[in-house]
Amino acid sequence: MMEFGVFLPVSGRASSREGLMDAAQKAERMGFSSVWAADRIIIPWKIETPYAYNWSGSFMVPPEKPFLESLTALAFLAGCTERIKLGVSVLVMTYRDPVYWAKVVSTIDWLSKGRFILGLGIGWMEEEFAALGRKDIFKQRAKVGEEQIRVAKNLFTEEHCTYHGDYYAYDDIAFYPKAYDESTPIPFWMGGEGKGAQRRAGKYADAWFPYFARVTPEELAARFGNVKRFAEEAGRDPAEIALNCCLSLEITDEPVEQEADVLRGTPEQVSERLAKFQEVGVEHVALQFLVGRYPERLEQMQRFSEEVLTQV
Repeated sequence: MMEFGVFLPVSGRASSREGLMDAAQKAERMGFSSVWAADRIIIPWKIETPYAYNWSGSFMVPPEKPFLESLTALAFLAGCTERIKLGVSVLVMTYRDPVYWAKVVSTIDWLSKGRFILGLGIGWMEEEFAALGRKDIFKQRAKVGEEQIRVAKNLFTEEHCTYHGDYYAYDDIAFYPKAYDESTPIPFWMGGEGKGAQRRAGKYADAWFPYFARVTPEELAARFGNVKRFAEEAGRDPAEIALNCCLSLEITDEPVEQEADVLRGTPEQVSERLAKFQEVGVEHVALQFLVGRYPERLEQMQRFSEEVLTQV
C-alpha cells in the first residue's frame, strides 16, 4: 500500500513553534506516514537561478519571511511526535561539512527512536552557494556530494572510521550514535531529477526521491529505469531501491479538466491519478499542497486524509 507524507510549514508565518508542532501532530493524527522539512539556509533578494519545484517556475518564499533550518526543526519535532517519520527533502549536503551533518542526522534518529529519513541532494541555487562561501564547489558539487555520501556511509557503518578522499579525510575516529537501531540503518533517499541524481540513487541510495512539479506516472517509471540500470552497473540489486517521489497537489471542490502531468482535482480525481502512480511502483509520496495560506493547507490535508488516504 502506498504511503503519504506532507511538507511542513518551515517557512512563512506558520513556521512558529506552535505552528510547526500543530502541523506535525495533526499530520500524525490524520494518518500520514511522514512529515518533511525543505532545506534552505539563506534566500537571496535576487535569484537568477531557475526554480523547478512548483507550477509557476519561480521560488515561492519571500526573502523577508522566516525559513527555519531543516534539521533543527526536525530535531525539535522528534520530541513533539511519537510515530510519524521525520524527513528532510532534501538536505543540501554540499552546504555543510559531512562529518557534522552526519552527526546531526544520527542524533535526530537516536532521539526520535529510529524515525528519521535522510533525503539528500547537491543543491541548485548558485547564489546560495556564493553566500555560504562555497561558490568554488558549485560546478563540482556532484563530485563533492558523492564523496560526502561515502563519508556518511563510512561513519554510519564502521567502528574505527577512516576515510581519505579528494575533499575529506580522517583517521581512526569513533562516531556514535550511528542510528537508533544499528540493525536498521538510517535510510538514504536520493533527491534530484537528472541523470546524475539517478546514477547516485542507483549507486548509493535506498530510494530515488525526485520532486517533479509536473510528471506523468509513465515518465516517472521510465526515468526510474535509469536508476535500476545504474544500480546494476554498480553491482547492486535494483530491487533493493524503492521508487518514492514528491508531488505538488491541489484538491478542488469541483471537477477540473485533467492534465496528465498535474495532480489537481476533486478527491475522486486525485485518488484516480495517485492510483496510476501506485501501479508503476511508487511506494511513498511526499505531498506539497499548493494553496496560499497555511490554514487552507490544513484544510487540504484534512480532506486528503478523509477522502483520499483511505482510497489509495
